[in-house]
Amino acid sequence: MSNMIEPDLIKIEAIQIAEAFNIKKIRTEFEVETYSSSISELFYAFKSKNQYLYIFDYGVIVFANYTVSDKKEFIEFIKKYAIEIVDLNLFEEYTIEIDKTLLKTYVKNNSVTVPFVDSSVLRIVMLNIAQSVALEFYETLSDDLITSSKEYILELEKRGRLSISKTNLLKYIGKVLNVKNSIVDNLYILDDPNLVWDHEDLNLLNRSLKTNFDIIPRFKDLDYRLGIVEDNLKLFTDVLNVRESSRLEWIVIILIAIEIFIALYFH
Repeated sequence: MSNMIEPDLIKIEAIQIAEAFNIKKIRTEFEVETYSSSISELFYAFKSKNQYLYIFDYGVIVFANYTVSDKKEFIEFIKKYAIEIVDLNLFEEYTIEIDKTLLKTYVKNNSVTVPFVDSSVLRIVMLNIAQSVALEFYETLSDDLITSSKEYILELEKRGRLSISKTNLLKYIGKVLNVKNSIVDNLYILDDPNLVWDHEDLNLLNRSLKTNFDIIPRFKDLDYRLGIVEDNLKLFTDVLNVRESSRLEWIVIILIAIEIFIALYFH
């Protein structure tokens, strides 16, 4: 049975819905058989409607040929399986154009033109758009971390100390670590899919799309930002340790002074 897809135009939209999805639970409770699946993703083909759906465990959904109402309905459904809803309006639109007269694929900023489309081609395109949206989400998180840490660094520069309480500083360090770990845990999304390993045409399409979406440079930039965040964390931890040491030293000094006062008073 052929897995060729007939239309001349396929509209695709990728949306960051959550920080993560419970893929196992979706597969169990969404009563539709997957076209392809793994522990981290689900691909559905609704051929009667000429619609395709790709769900990734890092919180991104990619729709192909979905109407606004169908899209809205499914988003409401899948939110039940979301871990931390993301309300940042992160999405990308892309188009696959089919021109049977072509001999090779042409990748452009907002579209790709191919001689034919099958499920493998469709999945490669949808996967790269999902990666691009996920990277945008992680870029936003890392920007927020760097911006918030700058406030404390400026305070250190101007006042030589941090006015933030120990509890709030520990909360901030915990938040930074949580976000950093979330990003690191999901960086596997940049791995090439198994589909391209034995298919040169698919591998070429995948590499062309990665170049178009600047996937590798953006990943390197994200890695650099995470390095800055990690350096800031070390700085804040050192400041906290120094402050605690100073506090303990003062407590010891005060206790010794009290002990000397008591000894002198009763002597």
